[in-house]
Parts: sequence; structure tokens; C-alpha cells
Amino acid sequence: RWSASPVPTMIKLVEIHLVDDRRIRLRFSDGSCGVYDFSPFIEAHTTMTAPLADPAYFARAYIELGALAWPNGFDLSAESLRRQLEQSGALE
Repeated sequence: RWSASPVPTMIKLVEIHLVDDRRIRLRFSDGSCGVYDFSPFIEAHTTMTAPLADPAYFARAYIELGALAWPNGFDLSAESLRRQLEQSGALE
């Protein structure tokens, strides 16, 4: 007989709410949530993150396949966002 190993559940974003022009409240599929500050991405001013400095563009964030995304193709996995919130003590 084969023994079934538990399949790890992939964490996904299920809800986002804009807090201001640099922070988004994220709710994950495991029920946890937290406010993520995107200032480091905005201040990095890379080709992909420079548009986030415009509050109207920042507000265009959406969930795509469980990840956080913007129209220019910049996206961040829910697992990495959750891990960073947890490490900073900001995960609820």
C-alpha cells in the first residue's frame, strides 16, 4: 500500500485593501492578514517598481492567481509576502 503524504497547502491572497499610497492590507487563504509597506520597492525605483510611486498606479494592484500584481507585470507571491510579514512581526 501507498501511504499518502499530506500535500502542503499553497498560501494565496484572497483579499486586498489599499491602506494608503504605500501600504496594502493583505488577507491570505489561511486566514492570516497584515499590512504590508511597499516603501522599499517604491524607493528601489527599478524598471518594474518605479510606476508604484504614482498613487493612482499603486492603487491598481489586484490579485492574479493568488499573487499580488500590477498591470506592468510586477507581481509578488503570497507566500513571500506572508513570510516577510511574519518575520517582521506584522502578521495577524
